[in-house]
Amino acid sequence: MAQKPSIPKGTRDFSPVEMVKRNYIFDTIKEVFRLYGFQPIETPAMENLSTLMGKYGEEGDKLLFKILNSGDFISKVPQEMLDEKNSNKLTTKLSEKGLRYDLTVPFARYVVQYRNDLAFPFKRYQIQPVWRADRPQKGRYREFYQCDVDVIGSNSLLNEVELVQIIDDVFNRLGINTTVKINNRKILAGIAEAIGEAERMVDITVAIDKLDKIGLEKVNAEMIEKGISQDAVEKLQPILLLEGTTPEKLAQIETVIGQTEIGAKGIAEMRTMFNYLENIDLNTTVELDLTLARGLNYYTGAIFEVKSNDVKIGSICGGGRYDDLTGIFGMPDVSGVGVSFGAERIYDVLVQLDAFPAKSLETTKVLFVNFGEKEEAYCLPVLNELRKQGVNAEIFPESAKMKKQMTYANRKAIPYVILAGDNEMEANKFTLKNMDNGDQQLLDIKELIKILK
Repeated sequence: MAQKPSIPKGTRDFSPVEMVKRNYIFDTIKEVFRLYGFQPIETPAMENLSTLMGKYGEEGDKLLFKILNSGDFISKVPQEMLDEKNSNKLTTKLSEKGLRYDLTVPFARYVVQYRNDLAFPFKRYQIQPVWRADRPQKGRYREFYQCDVDVIGSNSLLNEVELVQIIDDVFNRLGINTTVKINNRKILAGIAEAIGEAERMVDITVAIDKLDKIGLEKVNAEMIEKGISQDAVEKLQPILLLEGTTPEKLAQIETVIGQTEIGAKGIAEMRTMFNYLENIDLNTTVELDLTLARGLNYYTGAIFEVKSNDVKIGSICGGGRYDDLTGIFGMPDVSGVGVSFGAERIYDVLVQLDAFPAKSLETTKVLFVNFGEKEEAYCLPVLNELRKQGVNAEIFPESAKMKKQMTYANRKAIPYVILAGDNEMEANKFTLKNMDNGDQQLLDIKELIKILK
């Protein structure tokens, strides 16, 4: 007996019903991106490992899927290296390519590679899958789509403000109540400097980024384990527990880090951003969260994270400012900022809220019931005309029993069926049946088109 096929853990198949829902999400996001002047690009699923490694921090590098070289890759590895059994060393010999971890680093590579063809500031969006060798769990997958929107080649904080507007617009259209949490990596750098651990900023940010997930006690333990002094951890506590309005938080943090050059700059940037946002009518809640860190090393300024207010799940959108990501590819001093919408988690939120609009789930709007060859000949020109008018329509491919054809319509959630037998053909009309309430109408082709459009 043949073994039942399966797929790798952390990946998923999507049925037609699921794909219709996913496309509703993608189409909504794309529509908003285009509204703000962003253009689409695509990059390959695989990149050279030299492009990917070292861009996501030590933890990120471990989660990269590596692709084995073609051919007899083992023969090119020295025997002593095989005997040593050091996987990190072996990887450099066995693999030159990897699946992309996110869309931001490939985007930076793209900008550098095609710099002479682009108009700056360059506003792009990209909707493609990414891969991470993570432990699969609820809301976390090894293969998932990201919907990225970035502007590169501009230092203006208006870009950050516009991204908050895009976030607000997308989730308002999708019917998801959200909170946008904002912080600034310069403020975090100022905190690290103020507590005497300027060189350990990465360790501090990686730890406090887990505050929501593992709690304060475990975050403190992780920092001490990383070699951050007990005194520094104690100085950090009031900052992690800071409360109040945004102006109050900024005023309080200024007393701690205002004397540091980088911290003062971060506070000034946040004040400017929030002043802009106060004058914009937003549906989403926007708040300063000084514990927000986002673990990726390339962020240098404002950082964003979006949470659903009604469903307990991880962030459904996030991103930030990166001042020199293209510098690693030989194009220094080009600043960019962007956010990524997590399509998988957005899908899960909409499912839990039962918030997919019924119209968005429609694939076929009307089915022609097939009674036989002469009826087929009568229906086909009308079927063709409906499609020309933009109505999704199909005809059952054979003159099967009525029950079978109606079951097909029901299983596909087709809202209307058209019946055309001897009586209809004689009158040059069609019977339109509403599958929800069973109502039937005898109509000519013009009336049919008017109702179905």
